Amino acid sequence: MDDVDRKLISELQMDGRTTFTKLGKLVGYTSMGVKKRLKKMLGLNAIKITALMNVNQFDFSAAVMLLEMESAEAMENLLERFKNCPRVVNVFTTLGGFNLIAVIIAEDSNTLESISIEKCSLRSSKGIRRSELYPISRIKYEPFLAIREHLTHKDRVISPCGVDCRPCQQFKDNKCVGCPTAEYYRGNL
Repeated sequence: MDDVDRKLISELQMDGRTTFTKLGKLVGYTSMGVKKRLKKMLGLNAIKITALMNVNQFDFSAAVMLLEMESAEAMENLLERFKNCPRVVNVFTTLGGFNLIAVIIAEDSNTLESISIEKCSLRSSKGIRRSELYPISRIKYEPFLAIREHLTHKDRVISPCGVDCRPCQQFKDNKCVGCPTAEYYRGNL
């Protein structure tokens, strides 16, 4: 990555719809030169241009969940179970006491509570020694997250994590909107 790449990336982070012409003027290239450079970075999987969602605008509740896994096998099983969950924004492996950190979102605080304790929770997976959940009160600097909206098919009975929300008391009591992948989902994700 050189200075030209840095300028292009910086500008696209502020406005992903910036034109090739405007980017070219910024770095002293033609629009075709910028297009080739961006195509190369995209082809190398060095950058991704995507839409982010403003958590505050949609009134979502976000949280950070810390997990200490018993083993690498337990960690892989958890990651496989939740890889298609639209509520899991991102998961990071770490080298500290907690070896997984997840950023999760929910449509409201009741649903956040439900997905932190029920069968659909990351915490419900086998092989977890301990966990902590920190609801996020405000996101500073950038309220935009890469929420995985493309996973919200709303056509399943059983969610990707293997749970049917309908028997859950939280869902029955309207304290949880259900899974965004399910046909009975009642939320706005």
